[in-house]
Amino acid sequence: MISNMLTQLKPVIKEFIPPIVLKTYNKIRNNSYGLFGNYPSWEAAMKDSVGYDSDVILNKVRDSLLKVKEGKSIGEKDSCLFDKIQYSWPVLAALLRIASIKGNKLSVLDFGGSLGTYYYQLKDFLSDLDELRWSIVEQEKFVRCGQDFFENNELKFYYDIETCLIHENPDVILLSGVIQYLPDPYVFLGNLVNYNFQYLIFDRTPFIEGGQERLTVQKVHPSIYEASMPAYFFNQEKFLGCLDKFYDLLVEFESQDRVNIPSQFKGFIFKKQQ
Repeated sequence: MISNMLTQLKPVIKEFIPPIVLKTYNKIRNNSYGLFGNYPSWEAAMKDSVGYDSDVILNKVRDSLLKVKEGKSIGEKDSCLFDKIQYSWPVLAALLRIASIKGNKLSVLDFGGSLGTYYYQLKDFLSDLDELRWSIVEQEKFVRCGQDFFENNELKFYYDIETCLIHENPDVILLSGVIQYLPDPYVFLGNLVNYNFQYLIFDRTPFIEGGQERLTVQKVHPSIYEASMPAYFFNQEKFLGCLDKFYDLLVEFESQDRVNIPSQFKGFIFKKQQ
């Protein structure tokens, strides 16, 4: 009863609050979300995080993407639906180029690809291919959900890269907005070169201004979902140095993300050296 009364009173109370007070409150509230801190270790950052492994998050993403799958919405990102897709044109161009080299066929390993966000964004552009294989490697809960609700002849879900490679032969691995959330991103990059993917595509990868790497905690706005997790900002020279002995950089491009920390989000397209 008290909760209902407060809900009814909110519009009335708002009428009596000076605009400057509301503006200050909203600014403080919004400044509570974003990326914060400069942590000495992943463990220290985890202590200030609640994590991403939540059924609430999974259910929101699932419900949103089911609407996309059923044609009730155009696209989804981080569980949010939208009526206009903001394409990463360099990523799409790279995938189409690879497909043309591969005889109008394409096999993608989408690492950290949720329940198919990128697949549903791009599948209309890729519909004229003679063959499309889109494999997603994700957390266990997402894999189970993906297998139950989203798998089809093109879209498959796997628990790890090794299992995926038993069943698929991907031409390219796509890492969009994911490597900064790994506990040991440079260990991952070192292992990545051992899989011998012919092409690597990175998108939405954050690089710090000034070059000094930084480990933060990202606090997601509750209008999206309740979550907070460690997130790295990389030194670009160090990041690229992990790959330049094995891969040639074909394209570097700017991603669309913007955050509260001075940084630039970028994407890269690599081809394995002969």
